[in-house]
Amino acid sequence: MAKKTIRDLDFAGRTALVRVDFNVPLAENADGSRSITDETRIQGAVPTINYLLEKGAKVILMSHLGRPKGAPEDKYSLAPVAKRLGEILSSPVHFATDCVGESAKAAAAALKTGEVLLLENVRFHNEETDNDVAFAKQLSELGDVFVNDAFGTAHRAHASTAGVAAPMKDSVMGFLMEKELQYLQGELADPARPFVVILGGAKVSDKIGVIKALMGKADTILIGGAMAYTFRKAQGCAIGDSLVENDKLDLALELLAEAGDKLVLPTDGRETQDFKGGDDVRNCEPYGPGKGVADGWEGIDIGPASVEAFRKIILGAKTIIWNGPMGVFENDNFAHGTKAIAEAVAEADAVSIIGGGDSVTAIKKFGLEDKVTFISTGGGASLELLEGLELPGVAALDDK
Repeated sequence: MAKKTIRDLDFAGRTALVRVDFNVPLAENADGSRSITDETRIQGAVPTINYLLEKGAKVILMSHLGRPKGAPEDKYSLAPVAKRLGEILSSPVHFATDCVGESAKAAAAALKTGEVLLLENVRFHNEETDNDVAFAKQLSELGDVFVNDAFGTAHRAHASTAGVAAPMKDSVMGFLMEKELQYLQGELADPARPFVVILGGAKVSDKIGVIKALMGKADTILIGGAMAYTFRKAQGCAIGDSLVENDKLDLALELLAEAGDKLVLPTDGRETQDFKGGDDVRNCEPYGPGKGVADGWEGIDIGPASVEAFRKIILGAKTIIWNGPMGVFENDNFAHGTKAIAEAVAEADAVSIIGGGDSVTAIKKFGLEDKVTFISTGGGASLELLEGLELPGVAALDDK
């Protein structure tokens, strides 16, 4: 979609109302204060904020944090984010105790050119997720230009992501949004080949749209994670006590028939009887009719033969998308497959795109984030974009 960006407007003397994604993880300290444990999303917004300030704008930021139930909750306040952002920008960031109403209006009116204001959590109001027109209008009255730089929420038709654009004269995207679309849409319009897609995670149902959308475009789709057990059970293999979607077995067979050789499943796996500890983890027998994960055991990772086969395909790729881990990588006893795939992606001479969610957590866990081409900030948004779906937060912006 050819949409306008912040480069297309003059911001001198204007107030930019910017939707950012500051939905960051917070940990509670012993004194009751909270600390940000991963500031990736905050750092991701900095280039857009700095550009707007350099171009003479006042900058008002809005975001959600967590899932409050339509009312203020201390643990979901964005106050710690305002403090940390001020440290990153080397300039204090003002904080409004609400996102609408008199306190927000007063804070916006007091803002001077070159200053930044962060509004309190927009989800402290149910009108946000309802995409309420009157609430969106209240938000819009705080600025002159709407800038959406929150790719992670672009698939949500909420007041601060989509509704707010309607009453605004200008609505454009920031640098982070632009970069996400460049990689997840632009790079894949005509990908360098071989084009390899790696899909993992728990459920086939979560990835049906992506599999179908990329089936005609990818050269190979590698399947790992718990979703592989649904495919293997559908083929008559033993999966023991592994996670499976029994209502998706017919669908799994349809996908296999439609994709043919493009869809590559693990040929072996790792199993355990102790899901929490995993000290008893072992290789399961290779998959075949009635063979695979033993009765009373649970599959938790791809096996060594699968790692080697997947690695060979990945190292031969020129374009790679990875969305979803190969196993329960959070436990080091079950992380071998995911780590091996992450290392292969990092090693490949290819454009490598990590499609949000747990894949990003895995890449960071293994210290490989600097060795891939692009890491998406949006899990659900990246999946919907890969499916070819329209994102409300992008559709609402002005066309070029």
